[in-house]
Amino acid sequence: MTITPQFPVEGGCDCKAVRYRMESAPLIVHCCHCRWCQRESGASYALNAMIEADRVTNLGIEPEVVNTPSESGLGQKVARCPVCKVAVWSNYTGSGPLTKFVRVGTLDKAELFPPGVHIFTASKQPWVVLPGGVPAFEEYYERDAVWPEESLARRAVLLPLIMAYQQRQRIPD
Repeated sequence: MTITPQFPVEGGCDCKAVRYRMESAPLIVHCCHCRWCQRESGASYALNAMIEADRVTNLGIEPEVVNTPSESGLGQKVARCPVCKVAVWSNYTGSGPLTKFVRVGTLDKAELFPPGVHIFTASKQPWVVLPGGVPAFEEYYERDAVWPEESLARRAVLLPLIMAYQQRQRIPD
């Protein structure tokens, strides 16, 4: 039985110094099986709820931002609690500060946010069994074929801002 979350929803780190509220549903929940996410999370995958940054409200102290390498070579910024060091979200170079990839495990009701798509399954651990009924891709995917219409519409609003950000940073599409 699937339960639809009621928004807003809250989350935070272990020591509760960093608290945040997601004001709406995420655009998509990625379950990434790439080796970089495995290494960074210390687990067999990373589960991230992608959402517009302005839909995440800070309720506690500001997280510290740690520049972290990524396979693309462009890096990512990981927001961590300055006290307990738990990672609460990331900003990837492609969309920079405009989107947050909220670590689903830091949500108070993480069970309400199952993966919407499994990505980079070519490098998943062989003992991880992917569920039926959830799109899965050996690498990345075509957004238009996977995302719900509402998420695509929200991305269309965000896209000019992302493109302007990339232009300022000289980031390739």
